[in-house]
Amino acid sequence: MIRSRSLIRTVTSCSLLFLLFSALHGVAADQKDKAVGRLLYGKVLDTADSPLPDAVVYVTNTRTRAVKTYIVGSDGTYRFPALSTAVDYEVYAQYKGHKSDTKAVSQFDDRSQVYLDLRIDMK
Repeated sequence: MIRSRSLIRTVTSCSLLFLLFSALHGVAADQKDKAVGRLLYGKVLDTADSPLPDAVVYVTNTRTRAVKTYIVGSDGTYRFPALSTAVDYEVYAQYKGHKSDTKAVSQFDDRSQVYLDLRIDMK
């Protein structure tokens, strides 16, 4: 009788440990599959919607004031992957001495991908 109770406790303990490890493994796998951070991307265009190659896009972390830059290609596109979702950002572009309006990306915006076109008036 005592031996069967001990066996039941051992089996129950092993089963609970197995379930616990299985649950923890599932949580770790879910975290690996999720994208890290936010993607900010878009185009730098003139007022006629033509791309402005070689424009420079500036993204500023408003908390640390750290600035990242990106030189756009011939199609005018830019990409800033893995930006923190817990920080506000300001973004603008410059091209041959002209500057776009500054736009904001809020930490309260829950989109994982934010698309912004930056327009520069060349007049």
